[in-house]
Amino acid sequence: MRILIVDDFEDQRELLATTLKEAGYRSLVFADSAQEALRQLGIGGDTPENRIDIVLMDLLMPDMDGLEACRRIREQEQLQHLPVIVVTGKTEASDLTAAYTAGATDYIRKPIIPAELVARVSMAMSLKEEFDTRAERERELDKTVQELKALRGSICLCAKCKRVKSAGIWLRLEDFLEEKLNAKLTTGVCNRCGN
Repeated sequence: MRILIVDDFEDQRELLATTLKEAGYRSLVFADSAQEALRQLGIGGDTPENRIDIVLMDLLMPDMDGLEACRRIREQEQLQHLPVIVVTGKTEASDLTAAYTAGATDYIRKPIIPAELVARVSMAMSLKEEFDTRAERERELDKTVQELKALRGSICLCAKCKRVKSAGIWLRLEDFLEEKLNAKLTTGVCNRCGN
């Protein structure tokens, strides 16, 4: 998993990177501005340089602040579920509310507590992995539904042996269904036949 660290101060980027590296996170990329972060994420017509799985975003930066960057990230359909953890020295309740309203997933106050940073990144990674797994399952289910829809229409079934003609070849019904449904069929005996 790749973490993008966004802060306009190099020493802050290095502090976050050192803490994460000590916890075993090695795939880190950096941005010194919100615009650079958006560019790396592929926002604004740019092609993303790398797949980013988590963003650690400072709020106070020149030109564009972290809140605006969060809003722009959330406007992108493909980034709707990208964890964005705000890391900032702003500690007022209104700052917290503004960050979540802009689309932040989590909020860490500076100066950071290393154990808190690692725990929050770990939780964000778990949530991202869960979402990615669910999205993959949804894609597979959608593919299966499309394959099932393709089965509509007429199927040539031998009246004697119950084989199915597919692309000019006669297949056992089980083989045909396994191929079309991309599933392994099992057998059993129903209540009517078992008596």
